Amino acid sequence: MANTPGRMLRLLSLLQHSRYWSGAELCERLEISPRTLRRDIDRLRELGYPVHATPGAHGGYQLEAGTAMPPLLLDGEEAVAVAISLRTAAGGSVAGIEETSVRALAKLEQVLPAHLRRRVSTLQDYTVPITVPGPVADPECLMVIAQACRDRERLRFGYATRDGAGSSRFVEPYRLVHVARKWYLMAWDLRRDDWRTFRVDRLSAPYPTGERFSPRELPAADVASYVAESITSSLARYRALITFHAPLARIAERVRPRDGILTEVDQDTCRLLTAADSLQWLALTVGMFDVEFEVHEPPELIEYIRMLSGRLDRAVSGGGG
Repeated sequence: MANTPGRMLRLLSLLQHSRYWSGAELCERLEISPRTLRRDIDRLRELGYPVHATPGAHGGYQLEAGTAMPPLLLDGEEAVAVAISLRTAAGGSVAGIEETSVRALAKLEQVLPAHLRRRVSTLQDYTVPITVPGPVADPECLMVIAQACRDRERLRFGYATRDGAGSSRFVEPYRLVHVARKWYLMAWDLRRDDWRTFRVDRLSAPYPTGERFSPRELPAADVASYVAESITSSLARYRALITFHAPLARIAERVRPRDGILTEVDQDTCRLLTAADSLQWLALTVGMFDVEFEVHEPPELIEYIRMLSGRLDRAVSGGGG
């Protein structure tokens, strides 16, 4: 039998890795009696771990949220993942989280074994971040929205458009989506009776109304793709649909999430829905994929490519003016 401190650490690790354990399962895993298990559970409670017990023949134990956060047990891979995530968050797109992330990372690295600390430090030393200035979201605002999504509670907030015009919105919130270092809310706008996507950094004073709503059928199975498409379409003058005669994997290497929505037609063909303010930019972008392609829309892009094709042909045939 393991010594008491070691056994309690194993018990705590099990409780943190699963929402519920029967007493019999824990006794079998730890090779202890039910009486010893109850005694160890009581010791964990004295240390501040809120372990809930369900009595009866089918009873068991689970670790619940308490008023304070007790120490966590992380295995090596989990600790490295958390440390890397904290380093990433320190340069993230949520306002005020940088300092908090650095403090948490300092505490974690202080207790990391040397070999794990070296892994984290190596990644940091040989990684060069690209800092892209841009808007940041208020963490409290994100939490209010996320809780309203979870609780299916209607939400009111102020919203500023790109040109600075303000409005009051009343929505049924569904999902938060993080795209291209910006946060977006996908919601059903009750006043416009349609789905809308809102930039969270343009959103102010969100508050739940207490009114619950029944979930609607989402406009797309892939919410992230839907939001990316709505962002692309709303921000640009021209919306283009192009078919590439190449496997999706080959084209996907060149397409970023904010560039548009890429879907597979078959194993040798894929389709891109994208948008831009410039026909020249759209023509240049699709031409640089270096594969056969077809432009379905808009008509302006089709006509521009015809004109450009004639200009290029004259440039190499000596027919230019």
